[in-house]
Amino acid sequence: MQTQLYDSIDAVPAEAWDALAGMGSAAMSRDFWSVLERSGLNDFQYRHVLLRDDAGTPAGLYSFYTVTTDIAIFAPPFLRGLLGAVRRVFPNFLKWKMLECGTPITIVSPPFVRTPLLQEREMVDRIAETLLQTARREGHLLIVVRDFEHEAQALRTDFARHGYHWIDSLPNTYLSVRWSDPEAYLRAMRSYYRSKLLKHRKRNIESGVSHELRDDFSDLAETLCAQWMVVHENAKEFQREVLTPRFYRELSECMGARSKALLFYREGKLAAHALLLQDGDLVRWLYVGRETPENDGLYLYIAATVVETAIELGAKRLEMGLTTYSIKQDLGAEVVPIGMALRATRGWLNPFVGWGYGVLNSVPEPEPRSIFKASGDDVAR
Repeated sequence: MQTQLYDSIDAVPAEAWDALAGMGSAAMSRDFWSVLERSGLNDFQYRHVLLRDDAGTPAGLYSFYTVTTDIAIFAPPFLRGLLGAVRRVFPNFLKWKMLECGTPITIVSPPFVRTPLLQEREMVDRIAETLLQTARREGHLLIVVRDFEHEAQALRTDFARHGYHWIDSLPNTYLSVRWSDPEAYLRAMRSYYRSKLLKHRKRNIESGVSHELRDDFSDLAETLCAQWMVVHENAKEFQREVLTPRFYRELSECMGARSKALLFYREGKLAAHALLLQDGDLVRWLYVGRETPENDGLYLYIAATVVETAIELGAKRLEMGLTTYSIKQDLGAEVVPIGMALRATRGWLNPFVGWGYGVLNSVPEPEPRSIFKASGDDVAR
């Protein structure tokens, strides 16, 4: 098996990338990774690995990158407050540049694509070998491979052979879409949750809120990024990538109709947006932005409109993302655990990495909720 390493998406042979990525998510496509590389997010530096068999046939593909990351990114409130005080004096305390393998702004599980020519065990061997060599050569202390949802849990054993600890990340949220239209979705809800949703919808409509769905939103890149920044700067649960206007512009232009902006107006003025990515029969809710950080009930209206939009787009599943679990659960979303593989590059330190990460980070475990009626008055597609 041949290993070919590239420093940019443009250097990877397009035919080979497309042949492999075409078997997976839109978030593994050349278009999507081109958006990431051109957008100037944080201090990300990307590399890509193409695996070929001895005959030169593409067999596997994965990407990795360096980025400065807060190793206490999921810190519980008391520790977050303490870190905030320390970082007023030492801004980079517990913020390290590390090596990560995966998709940096969304979830692709597992974080690679391969053909039947390449067994999963050998794929993991190649990833682990490349990452460890690179991290040691460049002086990175930690390596993270992310993300792994339930169907990829079997890889835990393969990564453990290479010294990786399996750790919990913030869980994701998904809604299985099984309704023919938004009204069928509402009818399927238990009366308490339906009444709560309809009350918020009425309140927002009476306050002059309306919305539209656009495929082309490149002309609004500056405004949408500014709205996202309002949400980002007020986030209490999770902060990582910092978006740029170019990200919005490139996403609209490169992903075409697969990327969509759900725009919300209050009395005719753009007040908020939700950024969506159509990924086959999955709709991904990537980001949300607002003009002001007020707690005025608009967020629930936004989330409910995202659900309605996914139904109208014919999606079979809606990814609703990390955080704000309570609101998403009230709309019927299921909370799905995510695992990551973590190791230190130094052998003496590695046994303590899993424990140390657990001390610094606290991952929520929301209890399941019964949102829909057992009988199901919904219309199955």
